[in-house]
Amino acid sequence: MLSMDLPRGGAAPAPEVKDRMVVQNSNISLLVDNVVDVQKKIIKKAQELGGYMVSTSLRNPQDVASSTVTVRVPSIKLESALEYYRSLSQKVVSESLLGYDVTDQYVDNEARLEIYAKTKAKYESILDKATLVKDILEVQKELTNIQSSIDYLKGQQIYLGKTAENAKITIYLATDELELPYAPSEAWRPQVIFKKAVRSLIGTFRSIGSLAIWLGTYSVVWIPALIVVVVVRKRRKRNTSEPKGTDYSS
Repeated sequence: MLSMDLPRGGAAPAPEVKDRMVVQNSNISLLVDNVVDVQKKIIKKAQELGGYMVSTSLRNPQDVASSTVTVRVPSIKLESALEYYRSLSQKVVSESLLGYDVTDQYVDNEARLEIYAKTKAKYESILDKATLVKDILEVQKELTNIQSSIDYLKGQQIYLGKTAENAKITIYLATDELELPYAPSEAWRPQVIFKKAVRSLIGTFRSIGSLAIWLGTYSVVWIPALIVVVVVRKRRKRNTSEPKGTDYSS
């Protein structure tokens, strides 16, 4: 059986690389006046900077509007984008920036690709000399596996390169601070508790109103049924209260 040593996974540290590849992800929560308007400006700015919109969503546009917008912009223009996005808000409720280094993984993949290429060349040389059908089929199978690994690693390299070149920014927008994902800086905030209580009360009134609408809609069913039950009970009560006649025939 033909066999050769193939590269194994696991990125080795590459401290000698000076130009590190760092993937940057930023999250920012903004309190705004008009969610829809700011949402459009965020996407437009990303495109002007050479980036693009990844995803967007809008919730409760008629009530307490909120939105989540995810864009990618060139990493070198990340701070410029964040500065503009901050200017669109009444208040920056929270902000975070996370970066992780993928240089070691990228360098390791390059080394593995080089080994795969050399291994593939050796198998191709063996295939040229093989005469038995069994050997030919076995070598072709190994070549297929190697090519699959090469394609996978190349795809990873493209992904890592593009991800490092374009920072991802996730922007949370809302007209009410309570709709934004953040941890309150104060342990006890009466104004926040009051808003939550009012919102809960409104929700209760809505539930009661919905129940009333359902009851009113089905009144054509339950009112006649109720009338029948009441009439039947009155007749039964009347029959049980009437005295029985005395028999004088005996």
